[in-house]
Amino acid sequence: MKTESITLNRFAKRKTAVLAALAAAALLAAPALAFDSDKDGDDFAFPLVRSAGLAAFPSVAPNAHGRVKIESVGPVEIMKVTVWGLPPNTDFDFFVIQVPNKPFGLAWYQGDIETNRDGVGYGEFIGRFSIETFIVAPGVALAPADPFHDPRRIPDATQNPTTNPVQLYHLGLWFNNPADVVKAGGPGVVTPFNGEHDAGVQVLNTGEFGDTDGPLKRVTTSGN
Repeated sequence: MKTESITLNRFAKRKTAVLAALAAAALLAAPALAFDSDKDGDDFAFPLVRSAGLAAFPSVAPNAHGRVKIESVGPVEIMKVTVWGLPPNTDFDFFVIQVPNKPFGLAWYQGDIETNRDGVGYGEFIGRFSIETFIVAPGVALAPADPFHDPRRIPDATQNPTTNPVQLYHLGLWFNNPADVVKAGGPGVVTPFNGEHDAGVQVLNTGEFGDTDGPLKRVTTSGN
């Protein structure tokens, strides 16, 4: 009886270990587009994917990926961005945008992300990243004087266009320097997506979501 008991106990332990391994594998295989299993249900995680604009340039960050996690904390959200598969020790610029790929629509500069020697970067931002994220211009007004005078950069507008509220539900990441794109085998195109308006091309975005159905739309606030 003792031998039989020991055998059964060993079998039970092995069965528990196997079930635990299967459960862990299932969690790893779960789709990224899912709410986190936190108790209050206010976290949302989703992927960043390689920009469609790089389709003709397979050598530029071919393994680029990212993951965004947004937690609603009432009046604001905390957005944590992790990227990998990018060129090492390189500066990138992160934007909230209207649509993920060209023509991008309206956008605002959220912040910087710098990769380490392994091509991994991280950024954490606090703001309104939810179904309420929008931009509006009720009327035309003069824009501040251009603080940059480099002819290589894209000049500022002298005034804004009028627009009704436009919801901004997508995210995008750009090379800060066109030279880094050229080094990776891509085009040296200059875009306005950094503080000086002389950035490179986009490398990651939220293109797994529809143009008018971006991921921020899925993040509700305490008032909704």
